[in-house]
Amino acid sequence: MGTDAHVKMNDQKTVLQQSLGRKLGKQLKAFIRFIKQDTFVLVGVIIYAFLILLAIFAPLIAPHDPHEMIQTDGQLMFNQPPSKDHWLGTTNMGRDIFSQLVYGVRPALLVGFTAAFLVVVVGTLIGLFAGYFRGIVDNLLMRVTDVAFGIPFEPFVIVLVAFMGASIWNIVLAMALLLWRDTARVIRSQVLTVRERNFVEAAKVSGASHLRILFVQIAPNILPLSFLYGSLAMGWAILTEAAVSFLGFGDPTVISWGYMLQDAYVSQALSRGAYYWFLPPGIFIMLAVMAGFYIGRGSEEILYPRLKKQ
Repeated sequence: MGTDAHVKMNDQKTVLQQSLGRKLGKQLKAFIRFIKQDTFVLVGVIIYAFLILLAIFAPLIAPHDPHEMIQTDGQLMFNQPPSKDHWLGTTNMGRDIFSQLVYGVRPALLVGFTAAFLVVVVGTLIGLFAGYFRGIVDNLLMRVTDVAFGIPFEPFVIVLVAFMGASIWNIVLAMALLLWRDTARVIRSQVLTVRERNFVEAAKVSGASHLRILFVQIAPNILPLSFLYGSLAMGWAILTEAAVSFLGFGDPTVISWGYMLQDAYVSQALSRGAYYWFLPPGIFIMLAVMAGFYIGRGSEEILYPRLKKQ
């Protein structure tokens, strides 16, 4: 009897695993079809995939530690031009620029993905509650949003980071406190439309709770719009972190692309013609921001096909 129960349990486990595998396979195919629908989305996904691979395999790709001051025969290898040993040359402190460029992908993606996640969560929740409940809740949340719109973004980030201390997480927190505002406004307007549809009214009549209607009936219809704004926020977050680090408010213990630009500027790399120092991080920042914009633009046209005709 125990053997039969054990066999039956294994059969159920196998069926569950097969069902889960089919669902994951369908989702993967749906994702592939999605990115193939628009060239912008495809290019953006390729760029981010490239950056993610660099971040994962950074220790294998970078020939040196980004903080290492390289010496040869007892001599510090400072301000070396590109060579077979140092593909992008070295800094004025003898650090390998290529290694710094590769390791700089990690803080950029960390800031980008974290800020985008917080923007999607905070902006979507505020938009959902404001659009669904309306009245006092809507007025209160929208007044908070108006206040957020009235605060200049980059000066706020700089002041908060200067007050709380130079840290990647403080930069993320500062961005999360303001970047949600556009998402909340757009989600609210969408919820105001969705809440009047027949399936929402049917859920109310059947006795469904407000939270169930919000997160089961309404939220799935507006999540694609939330992810669209999340992809745009990712580009903004990467650019903001680079700008803050360039101005000297970044974490000095973390090698980021903004830190590299600031280091090159202070060392007068431009006046010395050391383009191999400041051009690569600038190009990578541009690619990361472009990827977020491309995914957002392409997703917008897929979700709203009428935009292609305009």
